[in-house]
Amino acid sequence: MAIVAIIQARMTSTRLPGKVLKQVLGKPMIGYQLERTRRCHALDEIVVATTTNATDDPIADYVSGLGIAVYRGSEHDVLSRYFEAAEAHDADIVVRMTADCPIIDPEVTDMVIERFLEFIPPLDYATNGIPHTWPIGLDTEVMTFKALRTAHEQTHDPYDREHVSPFIYKQPDRFRLYSALCPINLSGERWTLDTPEDLEFLTRVIETLYPEIPDFGYRDVLALLEQKPEWRSINADVGAKVRRWERQRFTGDLQPALGKRGDDT
Repeated sequence: MAIVAIIQARMTSTRLPGKVLKQVLGKPMIGYQLERTRRCHALDEIVVATTTNATDDPIADYVSGLGIAVYRGSEHDVLSRYFEAAEAHDADIVVRMTADCPIIDPEVTDMVIERFLEFIPPLDYATNGIPHTWPIGLDTEVMTFKALRTAHEQTHDPYDREHVSPFIYKQPDRFRLYSALCPINLSGERWTLDTPEDLEFLTRVIETLYPEIPDFGYRDVLALLEQKPEWRSINADVGAKVRRWERQRFTGDLQPALGKRGDDT
């Protein structure tokens, strides 16, 4: 099976335009994410899925210069962009990430993929983001190409098409789903890049950790925040607003997947 990570990215974010190419220590934020994603052991390929807009040419040029594949598709129909990118790269399993996660932890991403692969009968979809128990910014979704194709062919809901996976995870009676929970609830941690406040927070984390521990993981970030607890207040208000919005958007939990893990057979 070909396991392909597809990372969506665009320059026209409304709250922080050009966020994925904002620089810290001379490197764009998406550069940190791609460097870290490359350390995932479970992936066969990485593709950055951006749009056909000329405004996204800088993303395509930068990513291509790193030797990473680029697919360009619809700006607003992100589901079609994912499906076409997955089809173009012969993906059997699609790992979905967004380019606003510059300090994503490859250990966590590998864990979600491994959980997805362990189940017998096989899963259709797994995530560590519903419900949120991991820091926001470590989000990983894994789905079969078949499930992605079904969503692409059957949903016409604009929300589903913008957010890619809701058609799948909102139907536990139809798709086999799994939620990879964090051993402790870290949902109050906000490590994603969506606002100027997020940029300030992430800049401090990267400038502190990267020179000494370039392969730092989420435990290193937690340890740093134990030393600098006041940093959490930088984007705390943003996180509170997002959590309120998410509770309105989706209040249920994923139904636990039925069946045995592969190592139990």
